[in-house]
Amino acid sequence: MPVDAAEHAAALRQYAAGVALMTVRDDIDDVGTTVTSVMSVSADPPLVAVGLAADGYPREVLETVGCCALNVLAAGHAILASRFASAGRPSARHLLEGVPWHRAEHSGAIVLDGALAVLDCRLDSVVPAGDHVLGLLVVEAVPVLTDGDPLVRLRGRWTDSTGHVLRRPPGG
Repeated sequence: MPVDAAEHAAALRQYAAGVALMTVRDDIDDVGTTVTSVMSVSADPPLVAVGLAADGYPREVLETVGCCALNVLAAGHAILASRFASAGRPSARHLLEGVPWHRAEHSGAIVLDGALAVLDCRLDSVVPAGDHVLGLLVVEAVPVLTDGDPLVRLRGRWTDSTGHVLRRPPGG
């Protein structure tokens, strides 16, 4: 008997996941989306996988452009993660108003100055996976690498690494 979709989702909500912002620069605009399905695949060559909705615009743009940046978000980025997780969001540059950023050398994608780490990536392949796809990404560079408290997704909420729910920005 197949697993009930609600039961499946409830079980996976118990799994704490780091949060990243995937950004892609195309000819028209910058696209960004919050992702919690990021996995280290290989150290040699350096590969990561990112899960994206198969019918989503971020997947379409990534496949068209062929490169992106994965910004590992800090605990202070909960509001930013929510902005990029909402449906019908505007351009990434509009959502980042007042947030310092620059461009990645290889992909040209947005790199957050306050990210814990950033992976500048080239798309290697796309693997169908049910209603999602796995984008296998070759890491071309790591333009940002700092210490700090990561943003975590647990039980449908943004938390810090201790599991403390982030209702507003720390200190705010």
